[in-house]
Amino acid sequence: MERSDDVFTKDGTTDMNKAPANKEKTGTWKACPFIIGEEVCERLAYFGMSSNLVNYLHQSLNLNNAAASKVVTNFQGTCYLTPLLGAFLADAYLGRYWTIAIFSILYIMGMALLTMSASIVGIKPSCQNGICHPTAPEKTSFFIAIYLIALGTGGIKPCVSSFGADQFDDNDEIEKRRKSSFFNWFYLSINIGALIASSVLVWIQMNVGWGWGFGIPAVAMAIALVFFFAGTRLYRLQPPGGSPLTRILQVLVASMRKWFVKPPADKTLLYETANEESSIKGSRKLAHTHKFSFLDKSAVVTASDKVNGSVNPWRLCTATQVEEVKCIISLLPVWACCIVFTTVYSQMNTTFVLQGNTMDRHMGAHFRIPSASLAVFETLSVILWVLIYDQFIIPLARKFTGHARGFTQLQRMGIGLLISTLSMIAAAIVEVGRLNYIKRKGYYDLKTIPMSIFWQVPQYVLIGCAGVFTLIGQLEFFYDQAPDAMRSLCSALSLMAIALGSYLSTLIVTIVTRNKKLGWITENLNRGHLDYFFWLLVILSFINFMVFLLVSRLYVYKKAWAVYPEARHAKDIGAMRGMMHRLGTEAAKLNSNPRRSNEGLIYYYKYPLFHVLGGIVHLGFEYCSLGV
Repeated sequence: MERSDDVFTKDGTTDMNKAPANKEKTGTWKACPFIIGEEVCERLAYFGMSSNLVNYLHQSLNLNNAAASKVVTNFQGTCYLTPLLGAFLADAYLGRYWTIAIFSILYIMGMALLTMSASIVGIKPSCQNGICHPTAPEKTSFFIAIYLIALGTGGIKPCVSSFGADQFDDNDEIEKRRKSSFFNWFYLSINIGALIASSVLVWIQMNVGWGWGFGIPAVAMAIALVFFFAGTRLYRLQPPGGSPLTRILQVLVASMRKWFVKPPADKTLLYETANEESSIKGSRKLAHTHKFSFLDKSAVVTASDKVNGSVNPWRLCTATQVEEVKCIISLLPVWACCIVFTTVYSQMNTTFVLQGNTMDRHMGAHFRIPSASLAVFETLSVILWVLIYDQFIIPLARKFTGHARGFTQLQRMGIGLLISTLSMIAAAIVEVGRLNYIKRKGYYDLKTIPMSIFWQVPQYVLIGCAGVFTLIGQLEFFYDQAPDAMRSLCSALSLMAIALGSYLSTLIVTIVTRNKKLGWITENLNRGHLDYFFWLLVILSFINFMVFLLVSRLYVYKKAWAVYPEARHAKDIGAMRGMMHRLGTEAAKLNSNPRRSNEGLIYYYKYPLFHVLGGIVHLGFEYCSLGV
């Protein structure tokens, strides 16, 4: 007879009726097609309106190259900053499912307003002889629309990848392996939407009209919401665990209050709940780590910690709550190293497009390629490299590294950082060649020079390859290393790196264009030095890569153990403890006190004796296994 613990998930997830999630009826790849379908349509909508936005600003709102580039990077930055709000609401109150649903509606409203601002007389800019003269209300309607989209995407970006990963139980080895593939296919779905946007939709915008060019993405976003709701009965939901910011503040305040308290040498004496579950809803307990030991003060029990018999959470925190804060602090150096990468990545929608505008875009005698459509090569590169990575690189790397995923997440990210540097080198070389050609021929005032736009293909292909390594690795890393009840917040943190990368790009562009006549990015790029801008990014990328090597070498991966409702697993846990008692005095000592079980798990993996005992106590430890 199948045991109940084999039927239900062990990570605290529930179904839509708030009952424990049934493995056979919910989650895994039964639910993921709906999430991926939603992501394809949402990304088609986002890239459909943003990929060519720099040209819309230049043509319809009459902004110069530098101004248009800054508007785009500021918008992109905001799109990756608003996820902090969405993540907070998801982790603290709404849960990921309802956060995605509510913010998707705001997204659709923004797309609808953007479509109207490009097609309805009165809020559409009026143009004569190819020159547009937008009024203040017309500009206002446009900016309200794009920042409403930025708000809408703030509830989707930090939640949808985490929501997809929630469909796989970390405590089931088969599901855990499938989760790694989910991130690859999730990123692939992003680029399928981007492929359609950067080819078909960009062509429509440049040849049919901006009303249709923005209207189709608006419809796509509505379809995305339908896709999402269609899979509702199959989803696994991670309950919101309360305000993560409050828990972080409680640890910091309690640590400061106990400034002169010395943590015990035996860390198993730190305060922890007596039962098997964490006091934080929807979260597993975390094994103690020795980093940032100052924060351990907040889990030291003192006489003044209890008021009328109850614990004051602003004076005494659980060891798991302390480890949550340590996890967040540990992620920050890795997060900081992602900022320069996203600065490089953002060039694909700005300077790469402006560079392409000056080149020969003909393919054949009559067909002209929109410069923004060259992003299709980045998308094709992503699709190709996702397949190669999943089917060939992982099995090959596994033979050499012995790691189940081929590379660790940090190794994967580091490879991408190096490839992104090569992408900027390729862009700089193309620009040097373009400027040298102009100099030889005297084409300084020629709008389009007779140099094929396909010289840009290598820089797009390389940036796509870099994304497969760094961005997918980043998605997986910030999900896996986040505390269970802070996963949306940590996803938002990774997205915030993209925001800061976009803002950093804006800052650099502002600095290098302060002299409008002699700046690097001038209105006439033939008289500027866009190559200097690319070489600067090469230098920043290489420095960032070297710092990342140091950061990744010092990083220690998180360890957690499974959540089991007491009523469902009391007999199994009792049996495990009895078995441990019979194996030896030390093992019994480590497990007789619930506060000591974290240390018992650490010793099991750290000392050879426990490797020997592991074969005997396999049944017991499978209920208390560490997350890897």
